[in-house]
Amino acid sequence: MSNRDLSPPRMKALHSKRAANVCVLDIGTTKIVCLIGRLMPLEGSELLRGRTHRCKILGIGVQRSRGIKGGAVVDMEMAENAIRHAVDAAERMAKLQVESVIVNISGGRIGSQCLQASVPLGSAPVEGHDIHRALQMASGGREDGGRPVLHSLPTGFSVDGGPPVLDPKRMAGSELSAHMHMITCEAVALRNIMLAVERCHIEIEAVVASPYAAGLSVLVEDEADMGTIVLDLGGGTTSASSFAGGGIQYSDAIAVGGNHVSMDIARGLTLRLDDAERLKTHYGACLATTADERETISIVPVGEEGSTPKQLPKMDLVKIIRPRVEEILELVRDRLAANGYPAHGGHRVVLTGGGSLLPGIQDVARRILSNQVRIGRPLGVQGLPESAKNPAFAASVGLLVYPQVAGIEKFDPERSRTMLATGTDGYVSRVSRWLLDSF
Repeated sequence: MSNRDLSPPRMKALHSKRAANVCVLDIGTTKIVCLIGRLMPLEGSELLRGRTHRCKILGIGVQRSRGIKGGAVVDMEMAENAIRHAVDAAERMAKLQVESVIVNISGGRIGSQCLQASVPLGSAPVEGHDIHRALQMASGGREDGGRPVLHSLPTGFSVDGGPPVLDPKRMAGSELSAHMHMITCEAVALRNIMLAVERCHIEIEAVVASPYAAGLSVLVEDEADMGTIVLDLGGGTTSASSFAGGGIQYSDAIAVGGNHVSMDIARGLTLRLDDAERLKTHYGACLATTADERETISIVPVGEEGSTPKQLPKMDLVKIIRPRVEEILELVRDRLAANGYPAHGGHRVVLTGGGSLLPGIQDVARRILSNQVRIGRPLGVQGLPESAKNPAFAASVGLLVYPQVAGIEKFDPERSRTMLATGTDGYVSRVSRWLLDSF
């Protein structure tokens, strides 16, 4: 199968004056979340620039993830069954049938590439066709070995090497330069995620990189402008994205996350993984307090079920958790520095994902990454249950934001398939694509 066959579907932005039902599917290593939302036109928001619609949740389904490791499918049947259960729960709550979804991808060695190209200008000011030519030339400069492109985002333009501008139309000069940010992933990981969804008889409208979705969900206008790094601390992966000038500038992911913390606890205390996860959730922390020296927790080691629980100081649990959290943040710091985003370089850091719920993680991140750290929760959505109003659902909500910004992406029309941003991709549109491809 060629790389062209593996190109994910492309989505047009929602019309700013039209409402639509949208279904999204967040496939993570720890959980699978299906959200069905109603997007309704919005006059505008000073806090959340770029949002054209307000969102109300109609249905939600959350299922423990199966068959997913490090954000990639490792057991197709188990992944398919988990997806079916999550979608079914959301359908029953919303009283709607899901025909198509926007899905995320967090594994597959997500990476990014910044591209630039220049085209000569005539005597006339810059027009739309000049911008199109410059973007096409920029996208043609890829050096990623043919990896599928998830996002192709213009980040700015310049005329005759001048200062960056967002829209160069009507400007005069002899040369127009376009700057573009592309987010790519491994072809096999993308294909398996898409196949797991398609085996549930659900069409895919778009595939969104988790680092991008998380940023869309948790950032306010000033943060996206001044320079902010979003760290999505998931169960199997930790992803990083850098936003500046109102858009994403860098994205990356490493296959280390909260599940590795649970594994360390299970090994260090000789526990079953489920018990280690429960212990981390209820008693885990990244920094010890004076009370932790006196407080004890009960554990039952593997093979000693039925015996009297053992008591150990809570401090022992912190001593296991903190080194792994520090290692994850240091890995991210080094990857950021290698790509031009050094630690303590003036960037604000927003922590999100389930791993950001560990007490004390902000203080650890301030020491390793930046003095300015906050916890990011989903913004601008109504109807989320209380249990979902936390950082663990940031990427899920970001997928609902994506249709509102999908129109800014620029792809080669001959390499992409475009789907309607309506929340469904029905029989007529599928037949139309078949006719266009066949004749």
